[in-house]
Amino acid sequence: MKLKFVINKKQDKEMTIWMGHSKKHIPYIENQYKTSLKFFKLSQKLYQKSWDEINNSFSKYIEKETGYPWHYKEYKCVISPLNTGVERWNPKIISRHWNENPYFMRRITAHEIILTHYADIIKKHYSHENLKEGQIWALSEIAAWALASLTPEVKKWWPWNTEYYTNHNYPHIVKLQLKLKEPFLKRKNFDEYIKKGIKLVKKYPNVRP
Repeated sequence: MKLKFVINKKQDKEMTIWMGHSKKHIPYIENQYKTSLKFFKLSQKLYQKSWDEINNSFSKYIEKETGYPWHYKEYKCVISPLNTGVERWNPKIISRHWNENPYFMRRITAHEIILTHYADIIKKHYSHENLKEGQIWALSEIAAWALASLTPEVKKWWPWNTEYYTNHNYPHIVKLQLKLKEPFLKRKNFDEYIKKGIKLVKKYPNVRP
């Protein structure tokens, strides 16, 4: 798997609307591209350089830990003045804000790409469970927190940020997150962890971002 950082104003604006931001944010985005494009491009280069240092080892790590190959050979990360996250309308695309430290941004970037990988696994191999989109989202977030913090490998890539933190933007899934910590640590394989998550998330039929 390769992750390529890109600048794409058209896609950025489409993501803004899709993610639920008001159309009034579009003039802000237009202005940011006019005034700060050279800094977006600098971040693009710095982010790519930092990520390339870990891409291969991280890619192999996720395949080994989950037991599933990446669904796509290449993913894209849109450098944005507003959007950050995974784009569920296109699983090959994530987005990250332009103004982060190129090393500090690694974990969140990894988190976002793990989200899409986990969701692909569920949709391809566990479609018979009939999970709702919100339930898949919740399990994806929790799996991403686990894979980005609870294994020894991650200390090589972001040693300053390996907490399985719960002070995030989704307090409504913290209980589920905590219930899935021990199953992750004691898993015999990743499918065992997935099945435990599916069993638990069915108690949250209306969960959503």
